[in-house]
Amino acid sequence: MLIRTDRDGFNHPRSSEITPQPVYEARRQWLRTMAAGAAGGTLAAWAGRDALAAVPRPGKLAELAGQPSQVVGANTMEAPTAYADASQYNNYYEFGLDKADPARNAHTLKTTPWSVKVEGLVAKPGTFDLQELLQLSAQEERIYRLRCVEGWSMVIPWVGYSLAQLLRRVQPLGSAKFVE
Repeated sequence: MLIRTDRDGFNHPRSSEITPQPVYEARRQWLRTMAAGAAGGTLAAWAGRDALAAVPRPGKLAELAGQPSQVVGANTMEAPTAYADASQYNNYYEFGLDKADPARNAHTLKTTPWSVKVEGLVAKPGTFDLQELLQLSAQEERIYRLRCVEGWSMVIPWVGYSLAQLLRRVQPLGSAKFVE
């Protein structure tokens, strides 16, 4: 490699090789702008986190009136898991990939006007909206210990009625082999 030097031992560039001062200063301004943008983006994300924390989260739903179930094995004597624990830990990936995302995002799900349509091998087919389903039969409370294959377990109360109540209403035919 050939290194050019003048008599004093330094390489003195030609004036045409020197970056003009306005370009040099503009490059520094560009670097300042990029740094400010990065800092602004970081501050915006931080402020957004605080703003999101200020939004009221969905609270505990109103309890459904129910009587203790008479079904054998439908109740446990163990203390139920705290509502906050049971309602915050889940795997509904439709709302996000983190365990806490569904609790944060579930309020965006619109459940009205949802309905259940019963058809096929039944004597009385029909379409039921949520209110009709809730009033179809007396609600009963069952308390189960849920044991997951992932290694966690919770004692959760459930309020509802047996699927048999809905099946009695729609009267499946004798040729029906399963419910889907």
